[in-house]
Amino acid sequence: MPDIICLGEALIDMVSTAHGLNLVQSPAFEKAAGGAPTNVAAGCAILGASAGLLAQVGRDSFGEYLRQTLFDVGVDLECFRLDPDYATQLAFVALSDQGVPEFAFHVKQSADQMLKLSDADLEYIAAGSIFHFGSITLINEPARTATLQALGHALDEGLLVSLDPNLRPPLWRSLDDAHEAIHEVIPQCDFLKVSEQEMAFLTGIEDLDQGIHALWELGPAVVAVTRGPLGCTICNGESVFDLPAFRVPVLDTTGCGDAFVAATLVQVLESGEDITDLSVEALQEIFRFANATAALTATAAGAIPGLPGREEVEELLELGERPELDEGETEEEPA
Repeated sequence: MPDIICLGEALIDMVSTAHGLNLVQSPAFEKAAGGAPTNVAAGCAILGASAGLLAQVGRDSFGEYLRQTLFDVGVDLECFRLDPDYATQLAFVALSDQGVPEFAFHVKQSADQMLKLSDADLEYIAAGSIFHFGSITLINEPARTATLQALGHALDEGLLVSLDPNLRPPLWRSLDDAHEAIHEVIPQCDFLKVSEQEMAFLTGIEDLDQGIHALWELGPAVVAVTRGPLGCTICNGESVFDLPAFRVPVLDTTGCGDAFVAATLVQVLESGEDITDLSVEALQEIFRFANATAALTATAAGAIPGLPGREEVEELLELGERPELDEGETEEEPA
């Protein structure tokens, strides 16, 4: 059984072939495997960890493509299901000149939102060490009930619980619903990763130091706020510290946050310690590794195709946070 269990949406990113144009202007799109928990599971497997994905897609060509993509990178698919009654979600994505994605979701009642859990799924979770999820499967039933059931079982079995809300406003009936649903699960998590925008949304606080403390006070042992070209800020209650980003030539920032989470979970697992027992020095090493993994993901197109292996990450770590660029490369940084 896998050590790291991810639950959530698996979908197809239809990525614009024209860089710098919005969804209205984009002339054509190429498919890529996506979904934040899916990307995290793939990132963990590519980094060498044992990772599984509990998810549901349509029994269609896109679902088959997702299954094959995940199989190829080593994700355990024992609890990955293809449903004959619902279609795989499609997310159309256009990238700005800075590689920042704009999303539009196509399928109104997609297979991922119809997820239900079986006894075998609960046994699968219980055998793991880390449970990771997002907020997308909290939007609609029956996936909402399944997600909360899985979370409760993970807590009962003593797994480390990780949450990346991955807020996508167009999918929610209202932002008030999103705010309430995410706040319901934050206190049950050990590790919380948010962007600066998500921090402000969840706390109503723009100030980074106050906002990250407000999130930590909700219950997580460790909170990470990713800040694009400024790196990340970490709070474990006793200490707040910043880690700079690694400067790289940016092509596509899709999946950088997921790569950051995957790298964090792999490093915490390999530490052999409870996240609450990790020293500031240990956390700094973990999140330097996460920053490097996220940076490398931004240098390639697509989330899963851009996820780096351990050797690439270690090479970048040896160069340091501000390596010199090769001649002709631009000094851009991942968002």
